Amino acid sequence: MQGARFWVICVGYALNLMSMRIPIIAFLTLAGLAGGELAAGAIDPSAAPTEAQFREGTAEAQRAHREEDEVIGDNLTLNPPSLLFVAKSRSPLTPLNKGGTRNMLKVGLLKGDLGGSRLDEKRHLLSVPVLNSHQSDEVNPTVRDLPASDELAASPEVRTVQLSPRESPSLKPSHNKDFTSLLKTPATLAANAQIPEAVNSNARQLGGTLQISQAGNAEGVYVAEVKIRFVNSRGEAVDRKGNPVEGRISEDFIRGELKLKAGDNYSREVVRSDLQQLQQLGLFDKVTVSIEEVGTDVNVIYNVQERSARSFSVSASLSDDVGVAVPLSYTDRTFGTNPQRLAVELEPSLRGIQYDVQFVSPYVAAEDRLGYSVRAFGDRRISEIFNKDIDLPNGNRVREIRMGGNLRFTRPLGDWQSTLGLNYTNISTRDRNLNIARRDELGNPLTFSGSGVDELYTVSFGAMLDRRDNPFNPTSGSILSLSTEQSIPLGRGNIVSNRLLANYIHYVPVTLLGISESEALPEMLAFNLQAGTVIGDLPPTEAFRLGGRNSVRGYDSGDIGSGRSYFLASGEYRFPVGRDVGGVIFADFASDLGTGDSVLGKPAVVRDKPGTGAGVGLGVRVRSSFGLIRLDMAVSDSGDLKLILGTKQRF
Repeated sequence: MQGARFWVICVGYALNLMSMRIPIIAFLTLAGLAGGELAAGAIDPSAAPTEAQFREGTAEAQRAHREEDEVIGDNLTLNPPSLLFVAKSRSPLTPLNKGGTRNMLKVGLLKGDLGGSRLDEKRHLLSVPVLNSHQSDEVNPTVRDLPASDELAASPEVRTVQLSPRESPSLKPSHNKDFTSLLKTPATLAANAQIPEAVNSNARQLGGTLQISQAGNAEGVYVAEVKIRFVNSRGEAVDRKGNPVEGRISEDFIRGELKLKAGDNYSREVVRSDLQQLQQLGLFDKVTVSIEEVGTDVNVIYNVQERSARSFSVSASLSDDVGVAVPLSYTDRTFGTNPQRLAVELEPSLRGIQYDVQFVSPYVAAEDRLGYSVRAFGDRRISEIFNKDIDLPNGNRVREIRMGGNLRFTRPLGDWQSTLGLNYTNISTRDRNLNIARRDELGNPLTFSGSGVDELYTVSFGAMLDRRDNPFNPTSGSILSLSTEQSIPLGRGNIVSNRLLANYIHYVPVTLLGISESEALPEMLAFNLQAGTVIGDLPPTEAFRLGGRNSVRGYDSGDIGSGRSYFLASGEYRFPVGRDVGGVIFADFASDLGTGDSVLGKPAVVRDKPGTGAGVGLGVRVRSSFGLIRLDMAVSDSGDLKLILGTKQRF
């Protein structure tokens, strides 16, 4: 009741504030060659010092513990991946979807993040980081385009024996069950064992295929201690000099975010919940969990790889819309108190500046502190709805200019992660010189108000149920997202509508090939179902646009149709080709469910869009120092062939 009362109060305040105003062997072979170079930075551990060098004051090795590790993988989120390159087979100069960007490479001038950039969603160009390979923070904007999940990562499965620096805690024979009956007797290690290498071998393998389910043998076993272990970008817990990797974030802070405590009985569900909480903090690129056996008890170790405290990138791009632009991105994860962060993206050009600024203060479990975020944005793009050679009377293509901001609050409600948002968006249709455009060359209206400008004041609520085995690197399980967004009749257009969305993703591990060269890109089936509808008033610019890299591959964005409702289904078979290279066979389908003619001005109907479309194709995934690189080759049911180069998995 207290949680319900909280949301009622928030909605009340919201209303009060509102009133104020997308041959096989040759293809994979080429990808393999590329993957070999991109993954050239393989782990090259040096000779490790002895235990005495590693742990000061320890005279001899103590009894070894055998560690069984379970992977929790690389950092994922549900943001769309950044499209890097798109080409039609019929013309290398065909303009791209958003911003009219042509097919070219964008080469970074200074180092920065690749993927996850909000402005990158519309640039669709290759940005090569030079300063830092950490991925940028991810944002969950109100769903307009179709989401995709993040990259996978990993390492091979290894079981190692690790030395303990001290005697095991006293055993408690009354604790649940005798765990030693499940174990092999550990071998005794020499006193001069190479401790750093043993630790690093153990830490590196934590990105492999061992999932939380591997710890099923430990279910219900007494937890003697919960440890935090920092690892570097190579997955090593000890550097080449034998020194432990030190973290920037306090162990006490991390431990405070965990439900699993010393003295509890081990629970896979609790560990999964802990990983979800650590992921939403936005502080870590990777978290893995390992089990250390201590007689009949276990120690549980959370291995964390921190994101960089700060990251900066600068690059250059060229588009038909704005010409030369210089995208800049800066993220500061030390802004304010843990785990608050500030992300700034700017894209100055000769035709103005685009921006996206966001401050995030995530939900903190230790204090049960409400999470919130504040965002302001200004975005310019060539319309994906008013395209297909029907332009403005002056011959210009239609531009959509969006400016606005939002305030959002987050907290868990039972097993669901909930978000309440207050949103404002000003949407205008303009020509190349940003003059207001009210109608296209056929006389059809471009906005709901008829003035060339629509304003949306909305209250949104979303809930997400995450049942994936691993939020950083899912290989099984599912995630369900539901949202509603109610507009309030204020501003130009006096729009009254409700937008409903549902998104379901399911992962099924399979062993059809039995190939295990790549634990980072395991064999699985992945499915994605999406649906949405708008009840009430619908500005044409807010119609669901179908087709593109995050919808039906093989089509340009919006080329299938734009409707009041939609349904989308995608399926992928993912399989390993080598340690750092994987393959994908996929099929996509989408339909506007016959609602294209219910949109004001019927933009999809007058542009002869089919309303329904499908695409099939092949893809490769390559692990690199920049993250997961994605290359898809898709053929649409209309016969068009497209190549899509980007980062992260489609979903």
